[in-house]
Amino acid sequence: MKNEILANLHDPGQLEKLYRRNKASFKQAFRNLYPELKGNLLAEFWNERLHYDNEEINWGTTRELVMVLLAALVAGFIAKIPSLFQINEEFFYPRNIGFIFLPLLMAYFARQNKLQPKLIGIVGGGILLSLIYINLLPESNTSDTLILACIHLPLLLWSLLGVTFAGNNFLDYNQRLNFLKYNGDLVVMTTLILIAGGLLTGITIGLFSLIGFQIKQLYFEYFGVFGLAAAPIVGTYLTQTNPQLVNKVSPVIAKIFSPLVLVMLLVYLGAIVYSGKDPYNDREFLIIFNLLLIGVMAIIFFSVAESFKTKRHTTATWVLFLLSTVTVLVNGIALSAIVFRIAEWGLTPNRLAVLGSNLLMLLHLLFITFQFYKVLTKKSEITTISRAIAIFLPIYSLWAASVFFLFPLVFNFK
Repeated sequence: MKNEILANLHDPGQLEKLYRRNKASFKQAFRNLYPELKGNLLAEFWNERLHYDNEEINWGTTRELVMVLLAALVAGFIAKIPSLFQINEEFFYPRNIGFIFLPLLMAYFARQNKLQPKLIGIVGGGILLSLIYINLLPESNTSDTLILACIHLPLLLWSLLGVTFAGNNFLDYNQRLNFLKYNGDLVVMTTLILIAGGLLTGITIGLFSLIGFQIKQLYFEYFGVFGLAAAPIVGTYLTQTNPQLVNKVSPVIAKIFSPLVLVMLLVYLGAIVYSGKDPYNDREFLIIFNLLLIGVMAIIFFSVAESFKTKRHTTATWVLFLLSTVTVLVNGIALSAIVFRIAEWGLTPNRLAVLGSNLLMLLHLLFITFQFYKVLTKKSEITTISRAIAIFLPIYSLWAASVFFLFPLVFNFK
């Protein structure tokens, strides 16, 4: 989109067409370009237009609404496949939960961004290969590699979603950061939709129970399942057609939660010492420790994507620098714990997967923390932090693909 804007900077009609084709992408690309376009009369006009606060909700065209409705119905249908075709739910959902809505979101962005046929083929091939592979894996209640494949499949599909979101500029670091921002906005919007849906559910079931109709099971089997499946699709549509809905909410959440997470993490590390718990001999505690690590890293990524554009934010930078530093310490503990467990009890698929993930996250965190330090010492620009976040995303995708495709084969479906 950035290249198209630059190529048509003196063509008002074509700029209008680009804007109408994909408003959210146009707005984000123009925002990144504007610092170097200041002084251009047409650029100044678009800057004022795009930053005008419009209180009205844009519901899009009738065709777009119909497509969103159809996508929501398809997602609900996929979620209902086990009950419709008498398929074991314990077999279906762990393997296929990512296919309920992620391919539909990929189709949405592929259409919005006019994805090249070559990329459509790569994404479509990746979806089809993953779908066939995961469902051909031997059924087992004790296979660690099957569990690992089921966990890493949504991450692999999420990576393919990132390719369609970035469009034909998927190598652009700014697009990768925009993808992280989209994920943060989607979490906020989907949460609001689910809260509203929960209130509607409670009221509906309560009202019907007052007149003698117990519809709880029927409601959840159909309306509940379809609503849960449709929520990310509707949330995506709203964030893309109305960026202003969460543009002001998400940065506030990022600024509030970053210092709170930092304080929580420091208190938690102190509580670990006091409690005598350690991740070296307690497997469940190590699992929780790693989940905490992933959550904190997500907060750092989300905060950078939401808060860092072109201006300096010294306070926010210090908070995130301290948070990154403490997270490096947490990661170091987790990594040393898994190395200890491998040395004591040998190598297993789970331990190798955790070792690789922790090592990758540690390298990424060290790189991010170093960039924060350079910014705070005025040896680098704030944008290098965003680049440090974005540059590692494909590596996470490759690791997820390796665990998903190779681990079951290498460990003989153990």
